[in-house]
This record gives sequence, C-alpha cells and structure tokens, in this order.
Amino acid sequence: MERIIGKVSATEKFPSTIDDFYFWTDKKQILSPFDIVKVKHENESVSYGVIEEINHITDAPSHFTSYISSDFGSVDERIGNMNRLGMNYVKARVVSNTKDIYTPVLNGQQVSLCSEKDVKQALGLTEDEVKNPLVCGYLQMYQGEERIKVKVLLNSHFLIGPDGAHINISGISGLAAKTSYSMFLLRAIQNKFKMEGGETAAFVFFNVKGRDLMAIDEPNPELDDSDKAIYSDLGLSDQPFENVHYYYPYSKDDPAKVQSYALASDVENQRMKGVAHTYKFTFGENQDKLDLLLANEDDSSGTLESCVNYIINQEGGFNNIEKWETLKTEVDKCTKTGSNGGQRNEIQVASWRKFKRCITKALSNDVFAKNTVKDEVELCHEIQYKLKPNQVMVIDIARLDENTQSFVFGSVARAIYDLKLGAERDDIPNKVILFVDELNKYASNDVPKNSPILKQLLDIAERGRSLGIIMVSVEQFRSAIHDRVKGNCATQAYGRTNAIEVSKADYKYIPKTFQNMMTRLSQGEYIISNPALRSLVNVKFPNPVYKQFPNG
Repeated sequence: MERIIGKVSATEKFPSTIDDFYFWTDKKQILSPFDIVKVKHENESVSYGVIEEINHITDAPSHFTSYISSDFGSVDERIGNMNRLGMNYVKARVVSNTKDIYTPVLNGQQVSLCSEKDVKQALGLTEDEVKNPLVCGYLQMYQGEERIKVKVLLNSHFLIGPDGAHINISGISGLAAKTSYSMFLLRAIQNKFKMEGGETAAFVFFNVKGRDLMAIDEPNPELDDSDKAIYSDLGLSDQPFENVHYYYPYSKDDPAKVQSYALASDVENQRMKGVAHTYKFTFGENQDKLDLLLANEDDSSGTLESCVNYIINQEGGFNNIEKWETLKTEVDKCTKTGSNGGQRNEIQVASWRKFKRCITKALSNDVFAKNTVKDEVELCHEIQYKLKPNQVMVIDIARLDENTQSFVFGSVARAIYDLKLGAERDDIPNKVILFVDELNKYASNDVPKNSPILKQLLDIAERGRSLGIIMVSVEQFRSAIHDRVKGNCATQAYGRTNAIEVSKADYKYIPKTFQNMMTRLSQGEYIISNPALRSLVNVKFPNPVYKQFPNG
C-alpha cells in the first residue's frame, strides 16, 4: 500500500505551476533531493515530482522569537523549551504525468512515496519505454524500510548512436571515480554487444595515469560479495574486459624496452600470452602526421604550418627522406643563411629555425625510431588492419612527455577516422569507442585554435556519430572544455567537484540544491543527464571488475 507523507500546499507566494509544486510533510519524515513522489491529478492521472528543496519552518515569526522562548538564549535543553509548531515544506519539480496532463496539481492533494514501478514510470525507465537497454547504474531512494533500489536502463541509441552520441564525464581528481565510472559503462557496452550480436563495437583506451588500465583483463581480487550481488542485480557480468591487447611505448634504455609504469614482470607475462606489443613511429609511416608533432605550439602566423606542408609535399631536399634523423639534417640545412635548401623566397630562414627548435624537441622521444623489428608495431597500422569487433586496445602513454602524448593521441584518432572512412575490410566494427582521459590536454579553451588535434576532436564530436565513432571523454573541470566538444555530447555525467566550478555557466540550468550536492558526492556516485531521461538522476555503481593498483 502506498504511503502518504503530506499534502500539496499552493499559496499566494508559492503557487503550484505546470513545472513545480510544494507540499508539507512531517518534520520527522526523511527525504532527500532526487527522491521522487507522486500526486493524484485530473482524470485519474498521476503526476510525479522529483524533490529539489526541503525546508523546515515553525510558527516563530523570527529568530529573535526563538531566542526569547529559550529563556533569552539558554542552550540547556531542559530550560525554556517551548513546544513550537513545526513542519517541513518541500519543492518538487514535475517530471511526468501518466496521461500527459500538465496543468498545476491542486492544493490539498495527497502526496505519496513511490514504488519501484512508479519510479520507472516517472523517469521513463519502464521496459516498454526503454528500447535497446544499456545499464548505467542504479538509483537508491528513501530511508530504512521504505528504501528502494531501481536499475537505470537507458536507450543505448542515445549514448552510442544513432540518436545521440558521446559521453562526457567530469569530476575532481583523486576521488577515483571518473575512470571507474567510465570503465563501468564501457564494460556494460562490451557486454551488451557480445550478448546481442548484430552490430559490433571495438574499443580504444588511453592509459594516462600510472598503471590504471594496464590490467583490465585481470579480475579484481578485492571485489566482494556485495559488489558481485549488485552486478548480478543489474544483469551485468562481474568478469573483467575480454579480448584486450596492450600497447607500450618503445624505450631503448629500459630493460623491458618500454616506457611505462607497469612492472617488467607484468609486461613479460602479457607478452607470453600474446597480448602485449611495443609501438614505435617510423618516418615512412608518419610523415603525413608532422602537424601533430606541433599541436601544442602556437602558430597564429602559420609559420610552422608552411614548413610542415613544404616537407609533406616533398619539396626541396625533402623528397627522399626515410628516417627522422635525415629529416632533422635537412631541416638543419634550411636554417643556414644562404642555403638553397631553405627556399628563402618562400619560407624565411628564421621560420625554419623556429621549426627546427620545435621539431627537435618533439622528436626527442625513443618512440620516434628508424624502423620496427619483430614484436614491434605501428599503432596506426594496428588500427587500420587489425582492430576487430569486441577487441579492446589499451595504449599506454602515461610515462611519455606531453608533446609525445599529443602525437600518439592525435595519430590514433586520425587512424580511427581513416578506418571508418576508407578502409577496405569486411570486419570493420560498426562502432569504434574512443576513451579519452584528461580531455583538457587536447580540447580545452586554452588549446591553440589551430591545433590539428583539436580540429580532429571537433570533427569526431560533430560528425563521429554518423560514422560510428563514439567518444567517452573525461576531465576534471567541465567548464574548461571547448563548447563544441562538450555541446555535442548527448550524455553528461557530473561527479564530485568544488563550489567554484559549479558557479560557472555550465551548471546554470542545474537546480541550486543539485549544484550543492555535486560538492559532496561520494565515491561510486554520479549525476547523469541524458535526452532519454526526464530528469537528472543520481546513480550509483559498484567497484570495478578489473584489477586495481594502489595508485590507481
């Protein structure tokens, strides 16, 4: 039987509207923001409201009255207590009506708590309404015996296309939540495509912090029975990612010949299983990506771009180059005053000198090598010819310098784009899902507008859905990200952040109480916005299914 907790209160100052209503309830009734209540409405319909604000008032006209009634300021609870009349009044925002009647709810109508079925109907989460279901977490409402748990199923077409695409996840550093929630969603997506067949998906992840994602195919030994029970209730597997391959950057000095925070023993074990690879970038395979080496350089005058185009077009002495060292030698010739190679009538010697400084710094990493040998790969070649349905590529860039990280990311993003646009294979995945951590490095408001990586991300954000390229992006502060990138993300996930961040324009449409909640969200908790949901929802998710590292 439904539990009645109060009645609608429409006053001159706080009337009911088509958007919201107020109700009074007992001061002992425990409610929370995001809880959902229901009210009987016209034509035997039911309106549902999500709680936004909770206030407590008494019959005292002022705080001074309360002070006097406590024996002029006595804090002893035994002295001067006066039995004040008190109640809570609650503001709720209308999210739906069972018969699509959106006239204001009337004063005096009874307000009740919801059952699990009611909550699903209120938010549009019923099995009849959610097509192509994908689990995104669960809701927990009310307290004590009245507590209910509701599985959140979203239409996957609004997350990974074709109706909507791209997911942006924000939250402060150190709470170990952004990556965990991203991986929760991505594992659910892999699980869904494996079970349903038909369309296929492949995944490309970048590991940017320590060893975070370098063992995602190994079970989490600390996953307890309560977490396993949650996965079971959600209809998800509690097993780690499947069909994972790891790619480590080459190092000529490291004993394991990789630049990584991973232990040499772990890398060797993965090699023995045939899932670890070392990657390099040779000039022959990457000469058309020279612009990515300069992605972090401000080139408002187009000086560096002119040099890049000159080299790519193989003009002057750049027509028979096969190695990075030869490139640097030819560039050095162009910096000499009076050199014919510099083509000074087209590009000034000073421009070549600037280009030389930038390119020398960019090519200082070991991954820029003269050739590949056995067990070494070119990343773009791996994507173009070997990325298969249900496969997960984890590319380790955590130990690389910022310029090299940008080059790796940019070249991989470009290779994925080329794969979907022009590769001739019968087994190209229908979806390629790209996980981008620390998005602020590549698409913040501070990134040079002429950055080729920013242009690539904007193209993916705006056209990727139609090509089957889906981006799951993560950053600390959403407000710092380029408007066109975050604006094209159909799903937004807000984790714990600070008061300064929630004061920014990005959070203007979020009710003040929800903004305040964002500053105190717990680990394993996110606020989700999605076109298929009728309201923001506060979802929870269990601990990751894959191996965790102490600093992860």
